[in-house]
Amino acid sequence: MEPLRDNHHMAESLITYRGTVYPWHCDHMGHMNVMWYVGKFDEATWQLFCAIGLPASRLRDESIGLVAVEQHLEYKRELLAGDLITIRSSVQEIREKVIIFFHEMFNQETQELAASTTITGVCIDITTRKARPLPADIRERVETTPPSKTNE
Repeated sequence: MEPLRDNHHMAESLITYRGTVYPWHCDHMGHMNVMWYVGKFDEATWQLFCAIGLPASRLRDESIGLVAVEQHLEYKRELLAGDLITIRSSVQEIREKVIIFFHEMFNQETQELAASTTITGVCIDITTRKARPLPADIRERVETTPPSKTNE
């Protein structure tokens, strides 16, 4: 299933991660193990959230939590020890309490797509652990501003 790309929302992607595949990331088959893809996508997620105005400090100060409720991951090409990785991310859709975002992981040297993931997140109140609306300024920013412009 190809992810929906909605040009009315934050359709432009931004670089949210750069890194390297180390030997300890690789499994007995010699390629990066699936747990590291998820971890690197998670690191990219926090960069994306900061770019749209939700840095860790704001999440803490306003008792906002963002929890993943669904993730679809596709592996396209192997990554080996020594490969350089770049992840590009974008928000596909934002609703009152839901954010859907997309990450693409590339082999920096070959520019081949190695993996992609679509994640559905729900905004929660950290204290009550119940869904709550995303801050209005974030919804407005995502709907009207490309991600590369949000932190300028």
